[in-house]
Amino acid sequence: MFSLFLLLIAVLIFAIGAVLALLFRRSERISICFSGVVGVIGSIAGLVAAVPVMLTGKALTLAVAGPFPFARFTVRMDSLAAFMVLIISALMLMASVYSFSYVREYDGRGAWSMGFFTNLFVASMLALMVIDNAFYFLVFFEVMSLSSYFLVIFDQEKESIDAGFLYFLIAHAGSILIMGSFFIFWWETGSLDFDAVRAAHLSAPLASVAFVLAFLGFGAKAGIVPLHSWLPRAHPAAPSHASALMSGVMVKVGVFGIIKVGVDLLHATTVWWGLLVLAIGAISAVLGVLYALAEQDIKRLLAYSTVENVGIILIGVGAGMIGMATGQPLLAVVGMLGALYHTLNHAMFKGLLFLGAGSIIYRAHTRNMEELGGLTKSMPYTGLAFLTGAMAICALPPLNGFVSEWYTYQALFAMGTQGQPLIHFAGPLAIVMLALTGALALACFVKLYGMCFSGTSRSEHAAHATEAPAPMLLAVVLLALACVALGVGAHWIAPTIASVAASLYGNVAVQVTQGSLIIPGSASQSVLSMPLLTVLLVALPFVPALMGILMKGTRLPHRHQGDPWACGYIHDSRMAISPTGFSQPLRFMMAPLFRLREILNPSRQLNKCLHSSVKAATRSEAVVDTCIISPLVQAAHRLGNGIQRLQHGDFRMYCLYVVVALLVLLLVTV
Repeated sequence: MFSLFLLLIAVLIFAIGAVLALLFRRSERISICFSGVVGVIGSIAGLVAAVPVMLTGKALTLAVAGPFPFARFTVRMDSLAAFMVLIISALMLMASVYSFSYVREYDGRGAWSMGFFTNLFVASMLALMVIDNAFYFLVFFEVMSLSSYFLVIFDQEKESIDAGFLYFLIAHAGSILIMGSFFIFWWETGSLDFDAVRAAHLSAPLASVAFVLAFLGFGAKAGIVPLHSWLPRAHPAAPSHASALMSGVMVKVGVFGIIKVGVDLLHATTVWWGLLVLAIGAISAVLGVLYALAEQDIKRLLAYSTVENVGIILIGVGAGMIGMATGQPLLAVVGMLGALYHTLNHAMFKGLLFLGAGSIIYRAHTRNMEELGGLTKSMPYTGLAFLTGAMAICALPPLNGFVSEWYTYQALFAMGTQGQPLIHFAGPLAIVMLALTGALALACFVKLYGMCFSGTSRSEHAAHATEAPAPMLLAVVLLALACVALGVGAHWIAPTIASVAASLYGNVAVQVTQGSLIIPGSASQSVLSMPLLTVLLVALPFVPALMGILMKGTRLPHRHQGDPWACGYIHDSRMAISPTGFSQPLRFMMAPLFRLREILNPSRQLNKCLHSSVKAATRSEAVVDTCIISPLVQAAHRLGNGIQRLQHGDFRMYCLYVVVALLVLLLVTV
């Protein structure tokens, strides 16, 4: 119970941090400092609380009577909840360190409110992971949505306000769908406690309706296609450390909700649920990275990349749910292992990339890649960390993104060997879409890193940029090291995550490592040694150098250095390829899919509906005034005028009124 108690203390610490930020709003530097310190302390408490539960796999529960019979305060910290708490706490720790310098840029612009909403945001997410009652789940879900909404509109510019409005609408539409799913649970069980749902056996049609409602509701929070349009607008509008939290962990709350309802509560009993999750995940992965490749705004590109990676996670979730529905423990555990491992990995490398993008914007004062370039010389450490994150998100070995996608591929290979025709077809098709996603992601992040850090500066701001302050640099370097450690040390980490995945399916034992090798349940299917692969990849660059030393012969000992030569012309920065030119061929070839993005974007329709509602309200207001309010006001005036006639100013008449009133009361009494 110590872990559960410590987690509740962590939630309380973040809540205190929010209050302190509010109390010290008149001295924003003190508010920034308190918010950062409280964030670090609360994050460490969350990490310490989560690790023992993950290692032991023992679920901890606590139930306290609430103010209403349906609102029993029930808390349950199992392996999945502890895993999510660990991810949230780890990324919040880095964001808090980063904020010590970054938030000072907002000094005098309401930085205290940023600390207030950030701490409230994280406190609500941590509480959401362990709450086991639908009523309080919806309460904390709403607090999370509202606090993140205020972070999105923090700048109070038209772009951020519009983005916040779209996010507000889609988030609350998702909340209504989730509420509908929970209402079905209550209707069938008579309780809002999730334990009652776990023990109940809903009929197949009702269970399917509840799952689809929850999938769409949580999918809106996760940013699945076609419910993703808020994400590339809201994430760039928020401050960079808040963007890292929203992209790195908040969208995972949506994934957590899908797993919790589909697997934990409804036990993933139906095959087509998994196929639905798999299909939406594959579509989201391909379209997300395709739209990212066409962007020139760093943060919008990273936001679209989040859609891609949520899609990859859902591919693993879908494969795992198919394994559970068909009674195949190996497929169930390996699929969920790939999904959960990628959930952790994405939090690390996407947090790194968003914080790195924040450092670029902090120094170069632009998000437009057309105005960047040449930052490797002025921001070398940020550039190296950013390169690590870009390689990790492209799933290049030996980094962490490679390992989680490798497990996902193995789950899909296992699907391709199944007897059911639809599953047998879905596995290879998903493999093709995942491979296409990987190729497009590589092109996307070659463009991102190359346009920001390579070549020559394309603006004065980029030319005069300097390295980020120490706290910001420390955060991105630590996240880069985490990306390396989660990849090279996969044979130590994968068994723990596999135990979390196995806890969702009866704690079946599936072997995912063998010494320093990682395996997908069976060494006969595939084996991979990440330490050996790392050594080979580190040694590979030395091979050309060694060959050069052995074969240089009588060549000149060194080359002459000089200005770049461009076919007889002096090199000019305009000769370098631009972000627009880099993606132009793909935009031309994939034009129908890019037009689909506009079709799927609901913002125009939402704005039209809003304007129509305002016009209708304006017209109805006139009708109500004319037909109801005005006649009532006129009747009141007439009544008042009639009563005024009784007032003559004659004392004798008033005495007569009193006598008449007494006679009437006497008659009524008799």
